[in-house]
Amino acid sequence: MSDSGRSGSGQGRSSRGGQRGSGDQRGSGDQRGSGAGGSGTGGSDQRRGGGGASRRNAQGRERNRGPQRNFTENAPSQRTRRADPARLVAFEVLRAVAAEDAYANLVLPARIRQHGLDRRDAGFATELSYGALRNQGTYDAILARCVDRPLDKLDPAVLDALRIGVHQLLAMRVPAHAALDQTVGLARAVIGAGPSTLINAVLRKVTARGLDEWLDELVAGEQDETKVASVRYAHPEWIVRALRQSLVAHGRPVGEINDLLEADNAAPVVNLVALPGLGSLDEALENGAVPGELVEGSALSSGGDLGRLESVRSGTTRVQDVGSQLVARALAAASLEAGIGSGTEENTGETWLDLCAGPGGKAALLGALANERGATLLANEPAPHRAKLVSQALSAVPSDVWTVRTGDGREVGSEQPAAFDRVLVDVPCSGLGALRRRPESRWRRTPKDLSDLGPLQRELLNSALAAVRPGGVVAYVTCSPHPAETTAVVSDALRKRDDLELLDAGSVLDSVSLGGGLGAGHGKTAQLWPHVHSTDAMFLALIRRKS
Repeated sequence: MSDSGRSGSGQGRSSRGGQRGSGDQRGSGDQRGSGAGGSGTGGSDQRRGGGGASRRNAQGRERNRGPQRNFTENAPSQRTRRADPARLVAFEVLRAVAAEDAYANLVLPARIRQHGLDRRDAGFATELSYGALRNQGTYDAILARCVDRPLDKLDPAVLDALRIGVHQLLAMRVPAHAALDQTVGLARAVIGAGPSTLINAVLRKVTARGLDEWLDELVAGEQDETKVASVRYAHPEWIVRALRQSLVAHGRPVGEINDLLEADNAAPVVNLVALPGLGSLDEALENGAVPGELVEGSALSSGGDLGRLESVRSGTTRVQDVGSQLVARALAAASLEAGIGSGTEENTGETWLDLCAGPGGKAALLGALANERGATLLANEPAPHRAKLVSQALSAVPSDVWTVRTGDGREVGSEQPAAFDRVLVDVPCSGLGALRRRPESRWRRTPKDLSDLGPLQRELLNSALAAVRPGGVVAYVTCSPHPAETTAVVSDALRKRDDLELLDAGSVLDSVSLGGGLGAGHGKTAQLWPHVHSTDAMFLALIRRKS
């Protein structure tokens, strides 16, 4: 890595002078693997600020910067005219997300392999891609102060290059001259000489202030706490309001909102799970992973290309958020009524259903648990291409244990009434609980998603309740804490039927966690939180159908 100026991928930004992680997750199942290994760290000591005596450069232009802010003195003919591979990967990821509605976690690994990035460069590209996407709203507000036209009048490719440049300048340990030179070189190579001139001029304006100074300027005089948090923590205002409501609905102080937003912006650690009875974490532990602290058979990885591990390639060890591991284990552990079995003993002869199984992460864990306990699993997925992913995820589990059905989950309850002992219904949701793993999603979602998804969530839960046998248990799960997708859906189902009872989901989660004490329960439902449990914000309700 010669003239790229990479002294490390750095930490994400913090408006309070704190630090954020440098990696992110990419991988299979419910989680993204990391590419940040070896990329270094950064922090508040890298914040760019003004101050100091007025300085003039060799061309006589005034620069109110300290000596560490040396800009390149190269003549135009000597400036970079090529695209640094790591920055090119980040640019291609942003372009795919914006132009093709792609998902960064799916595009990024393919681009890293395509360009042959080593571990360090892959970490840099990961931080640059995810950081620019995650902080897009705040960076756009800064850019709007530096561009002489509305941002929607810029060529989208130019805007993506600017976002990449801003993230390097304000949130990574990249010297300003290198960030400018390399971003302009990228633009010159892939967009054109004319746009590169604009990008150079705009990014030089960005360097006039450090991140904290920009944030202070953007919120100066603003009294609305939601608007201030939206800018400082790079979340749309409606999501800030939605998460405030969610905290209150689940019994947590609304004052935790900034901690929750900051946790959304922290790059998550890679969580691994060894499929019970089938997989082992030994290989992962030998390659730097450490045992997980929340659930049995889990580990935390510092990064690297996990696809190189044989246990991961075989599917017996999987990348999966610990929150997803906990809710799947909770369903398997929930006590059924007398005569049907209990989750901590053998479940011989039981039939289990994963109603919304794609892409297969929870199905694989349930399949392994079913295999240990003499049960069988039906995994349902409506989309054929996702059903194939479910089959692939389950391929490490003996084939006589599981079956994949391709069909509408809303029809299973009527087609196979009272046929299953345990049913997982992990409904499609807004994903507000997984914003840290899906950097582009916060800018794609709208309040309308909450209302649009509500009827589907209720229909799927009703189908699950019809499919479960008397005495059996349904686990209603979402990766969202919003009450419209969680407690409201469950309350509606309970209100309409008198043969249902709500189990204490928090107690069951404690029973399957290491040491218990998650403190996840509020009432009888359970809600996990990124800022409290270091998991995705998984919601769990366990509903038993009375005999």
